[in-house]
Amino acid sequence: MPGDEGKLKSSMSGPKTIPVTSPLYLHPPDNPNLNVTQIVFNGNSYDLWADAVKNGLDAKNKLAFIEGKVNKPEGDDEEESVELVAWRQCNAMLRAWLRNVIDPKLHPSITFSQPVEDIWEELRARYSADNAPRVYQLKNELNECK
Repeated sequence: MPGDEGKLKSSMSGPKTIPVTSPLYLHPPDNPNLNVTQIVFNGNSYDLWADAVKNGLDAKNKLAFIEGKVNKPEGDDEEESVELVAWRQCNAMLRAWLRNVIDPKLHPSITFSQPVEDIWEELRARYSADNAPRVYQLKNELNECK
């Protein structure tokens, strides 16, 4: 039918909606200015900050996004599924929420245009205490430079 281009796929019984219990559901008060924690990450105490962010995302039913448990649904540009649109919106919202709890001085070193799961993994790989031996090694190498 003319004019129906770009509309969301719907089931036979009517438009498909996302259940409120789904991680893909955004509640009306959710907005990009929300702070999921009061702790702002400045490059130090990653584990404390990460725990606070996980707690905030868990309370919002969005922890599964950074854990890689919510995969991007399949879809094409012509006819996007309701799930794909919801995934994109949630991913954008979580990127904004992460940006809000990271010191702006660190923003240039973080690529916020990728899926939130990749951003989370990048932060973990860079700042987690698991990298303490590597950080120590790099600092020693820098001290030995002439």
